[in-house]
Amino acid sequence: MAVAEQVARSAGDLIRATRPARVQVAATKSSDVDPVTAMDLASEAHLRELLARLRPDDAVLGEEGDDLPGTSGLTWVLDPVDGTVNYLYGVPAYAVSVGVVVGEPDPERWTVVAGCVHAVVDGRTYTAGHGLGAYRDGERLAVNPARPLATSLVGTGFGYRAERRRVQGRVLAELLPQVRDIRRIGSAALDLCRVAEGSLDLHYERGLNPWDLAAGEVVAREAGALVTGLRGRAASRDMSVVGPPETVAELAAILADLGADADD
Repeated sequence: MAVAEQVARSAGDLIRATRPARVQVAATKSSDVDPVTAMDLASEAHLRELLARLRPDDAVLGEEGDDLPGTSGLTWVLDPVDGTVNYLYGVPAYAVSVGVVVGEPDPERWTVVAGCVHAVVDGRTYTAGHGLGAYRDGERLAVNPARPLATSLVGTGFGYRAERRRVQGRVLAELLPQVRDIRRIGSAALDLCRVAEGSLDLHYERGLNPWDLAAGEVVAREAGALVTGLRGRAASRDMSVVGPPETVAELAAILADLGADADD
C-alpha cells in the first residue's frame, strides 16, 4: 500500500508540473474518441521506472505499455491517467490509479491486495490494503448504508464505440426513472472511490479494463462495498456493479433484465 501511494503521488506530481496549457492527442485506441496523450505515455513510463527500482521482481500490466513479466506472483496494474478525456479538456476529474494483485491480472481471477488512486488536480489520495481498510488522506472510509434504489445516486460511464453507446443509452433511459439521479464523472477509479467515501451510493459500468478497476476495487471493497458482475459473475469487462451489498443486488438484477452486458 505504501509503494502504491508513493508511485501514484509521484506520477501526480509529474502530471501537475508538466501539463501544457493546451493538451494535444498523441494517438487513439479503440475509436477516434478514445484518445492517448503524451502525458499518458510519460506518466506510465515514470510509474514503470519507479516500480523497477522499488519492486524489481514484480510483473507490470499497464494501459499504455507492454506487459512486463515477473517472478514474485504480484502484478502492478497501472492507469497512468484515468480520465484522459477530462485531462484533455481540462475537466478536473482525472487520477493516477495504481493497484497490485495476486494471481492472474484478470478481474474475474485476481485478488487485489493494495491500491492507490491519486486525484491529480486537488491531490486527494485514496489508499487501501487487503484487510487493512480504505482511507482518503488518512481518514477511514465507509460506504453509505444501503438505501432504496429510488433514493440512490448512481455513477456510470460509457464506452467509446457507437454500438456500445447505443445500448448504454437505452439502459440509462430505463434506469434513470428508478434512481435518485445519475452521475457521469469520467474517471472510473474516482467513481469507485466516491462510492467508498459515500459521495456516490452506487456505480455500474460495462467495459472497464483491469487498469480501470484494480485500485478502485480494493478501495471500495475495504470501505464495505460489494464489487460484482451480473448473473453471479465477478466484476469484469462485461459489467461491474459496486455499492452496499443489498442495493447492489437490486441494481444488478435490473441491469441483467435490461441486457446491460450486451452490445446489441
